[in-house]
Amino acid sequence: MERIAVIILVDSRGWVLLQERDEFAPRAPNQWGMVGGHVEDGEDFDTAAYRELEEETGLTPPVGSLQLWQAGEFQYSDVDAPFSYHVYVGATAATDADIVVGEGRRIVFVEPATVPSLDKAESCAHFVPAFLASPDYRSMLEA
Repeated sequence: MERIAVIILVDSRGWVLLQERDEFAPRAPNQWGMVGGHVEDGEDFDTAAYRELEEETGLTPPVGSLQLWQAGEFQYSDVDAPFSYHVYVGATAATDADIVVGEGRRIVFVEPATVPSLDKAESCAHFVPAFLASPDYRSMLEA
């Protein structure tokens, strides 16, 4: 089973970090998705989450600052086998100006009210609204 580690960072406004994928993306080209990707052979999910975040955004949060929010299988509509997903979340003081785009068209903090109108990858459409509706997200806003 393919293993995927993705990250949802929340900035001081409560906006969430998302990636607008470009036309070269192997999955969900030209759609919005979460930062992250495949866990490499011999790598654990935690290590992959920090590596993917740094590779795609240039951000290097301290180890332990990302928390596992959900772990489980996710099934894409066009693939026979499910993927094993680990979704990490974390608060950040970073802004759009701190992001160095390593993959995709752009990576920016998105206002939660605009998330429903975005053309989202299936995994993003599944996980991000659920996170925004969760007590975990609300507790990050209160911190």
